[in-house]
Amino acid sequence: MIDQKVMSSQELMAMEDKYGAHNYHPLEVVLAKGEGVHVWDVEGKKYYDFLSAYSAVNQGHCHPRIINALKEQAEILTLTSRAFYNDSLGIYEKYMSEYFGYDKILPINTGVEAVETAIKLCRKWAYEVKGLDTNQARIIFAKGNFHGRTLGAISASMDPDARKGFGPYVPGYDLIDYNDLDALARALEDPNVAGFMVEPIQGEAGVYVPDDGYLKKAAEMCKARNVLFIADEVQTGIARTGKLICCDHEGFKPDILVLGKALSGGVLPVSAVLARDEIMLTIKPGEHGSTFGGNPLACKVAMAALDVVKDEKLAENAERLGKIFRARMGKLVDNSDLLTLVRGKGLLNAIVINDTPESKTAWNICLSLRDNGLLAKPTHGNIIRFAPPLVMTEEQLNECCEIIEKTIYEFKVD
Repeated sequence: MIDQKVMSSQELMAMEDKYGAHNYHPLEVVLAKGEGVHVWDVEGKKYYDFLSAYSAVNQGHCHPRIINALKEQAEILTLTSRAFYNDSLGIYEKYMSEYFGYDKILPINTGVEAVETAIKLCRKWAYEVKGLDTNQARIIFAKGNFHGRTLGAISASMDPDARKGFGPYVPGYDLIDYNDLDALARALEDPNVAGFMVEPIQGEAGVYVPDDGYLKKAAEMCKARNVLFIADEVQTGIARTGKLICCDHEGFKPDILVLGKALSGGVLPVSAVLARDEIMLTIKPGEHGSTFGGNPLACKVAMAALDVVKDEKLAENAERLGKIFRARMGKLVDNSDLLTLVRGKGLLNAIVINDTPESKTAWNICLSLRDNGLLAKPTHGNIIRFAPPLVMTEEQLNECCEIIEKTIYEFKVD
């Protein structure tokens, strides 16, 4: 067995490169420990984590309440599969249904699995409830989306990196411009449309925030056409944007809600799809499932993770700190020729570099941020996404802003 404690960052990166698939391009830092808003590399250097595992670690790294729930259940029962009942699932389903205000939950594992589940639910509802002819149902998606990398998800994508070489794609999808109600209205004229799936904020695309009222109006337009409004809140959900789910900012409930990432506080893969009975009960035994979905370990961890969100008022903290962060970044934009703008909601934010997406400027800035003790990652070339754990304090946030400001002011473009 290899003793990883004596291996350097360079050795560990070389090992990944040699034995692992090359489907990621990580920033060059090898993390070995996490606690709260901080992570440490194998050499012991401490960093602020400003990515939170793409918002999976909203509750902070290794939150003791979540870890204790994991340990306690891991010593009792971890997995039964859905071949049998277990003593945790019903409790978890009741908890989740009441927590988010839905009739039913379908527990699953990863975010993209939850997206696929929502797509299947929408199609089944279209045939059994809406009454569409078999195989005629269509689902609308917004351009610039990121719903994952399964074939079902990339079939709705326009990202050449995600799509190239993986066709043929899943049929029955229509793409329209994001934040464009006129485009949605035109698409909804097709009587075979069954659903509209959208991210309330397009995170992977660069934290694009739609106009105020867009989401609620889109949901109303869908309802008028007997079309399901499906919110992919895998990244924006669980307090990240300053509300429990992002749709709460506009005061409406999606027909289907897709959750993942921070549902477990980053401890293990847990995701879920929530809907009312009319939608959820269209799927019968044998038509959808997962070996690990709804396992006792996941149930106990997720309930602990959501208790932390509520008890520690993480949505309120994200709302308050997000305003402080954008105010400081706004001043930085005004005083730096390197930046174009800052945008976001709650503690999901991004700065746009005054450069082309093809340049290495944003990547090199992230390397400088790393050297200065803060970890972030570019998206779409010239955008840097900032999403720290929601347990961050105002003092810590201001210290992070100082690191970002210092990095930008001292950065030299090659």
